[in-house]
Amino acid sequence: MADQTPRKRIRTRHFAQAKADGLKITALTSYDALTAQIFDEAGIDLLLVGDSAANVVLGYNSTLPITTDELITMARAVSGAVTRSFVIADLPFGSYERSADQALDTAVRFMKESGASGVKLEGGVRMEPQIRRITESGIPVCGHVGFTPQSEHNLGGHVVQGRGAAEEQLLADALAVERAGAFAVVIEMVPADVAERVSAALKIPTIGIGAGAGCDGQILVWTDAFGLSQGRTPKFVRKYANIAEMLRDAASQYAEDVRAGTYPAEAETYDNVVPE
Repeated sequence: MADQTPRKRIRTRHFAQAKADGLKITALTSYDALTAQIFDEAGIDLLLVGDSAANVVLGYNSTLPITTDELITMARAVSGAVTRSFVIADLPFGSYERSADQALDTAVRFMKESGASGVKLEGGVRMEPQIRRITESGIPVCGHVGFTPQSEHNLGGHVVQGRGAAEEQLLADALAVERAGAFAVVIEMVPADVAERVSAALKIPTIGIGAGAGCDGQILVWTDAFGLSQGRTPKFVRKYANIAEMLRDAASQYAEDVRAGTYPAEAETYDNVVPE
């Protein structure tokens, strides 16, 4: 997303303007201060403190176990490290589904305790009351339709959404998110032509993940995109680096130096001379 003053903090109006101007929005996940600062300096527009932290940070088997307290801690670290990027945090499973009041209570906690600029929650038509209640209270909301990881058991696993007759429901979900006042919506794992149709139908920007190039922006889980995650990665991920290999090589070299007695060397050792 173009910016005449690169360090100017991004607001929701900038995302709306980007869609109007045909400028692509860049987004990544982040869960800590170190990566947040790096991504901020790299010019990433939006940082999501995603419930994907359940898998890539905490080692859970799905996103479902992560708690509000765990995500707030990570969101606080990310929010405190950036000067430009717009930071949003996922509302974790179980913290907003019951009612609009519950959703607002959780969103308020994130805004007060983490310093994030907004929140994200999953679901379309069924979540319209929750999104409306939060946005009417002055909190920016990003929606999430298509494949919604918190509903993976109900969806039958990691299955592409929006195919065939399900295309109309996907569009209805996205329109409900917009109608409720969200500033943007993530579209995950849907056919490219369907996502493009949804993007054209919405006034708010769409941010794709496994949804083709027709969305108004793109987001990836950073550990997938930069090669820290191990094992199989989704089809839509492009690996821009292999950080796991770099870390493994560096750790092996460190271990070798310690065992050989070459670390620490004299240059890395304090002497017993009192400074004048």
